Amino acid sequence: MANSAGSKKRARQAVKRRAHNSSLRSMVRTYLKKVVAQIDVKDFDQASKALATAQPVVDGMARKGIISKNKASRTISRLNARVMALKTA
Repeated sequence: MANSAGSKKRARQAVKRRAHNSSLRSMVRTYLKKVVAQIDVKDFDQASKALATAQPVVDGMARKGIISKNKASRTISRLNARVMALKTA
């Protein structure tokens, strides 16, 4: 438990930041699920639109440090490959 005033404040800030960050992480997951849903339906046009919408959101969260840059890049790359596979199928 925090004892000094500064450490109590830090504990309060940590709770607030954790809640904010988890909200942003959840938002990213929602955007990614929308892309995956369109891939599962095998709708190339809607999947590519969903990916185009999700990509800047994921990149923004990587810039803010909510998710790592490597994870953001890997996720977008894998989704893009899945969407492009729909085009040929």
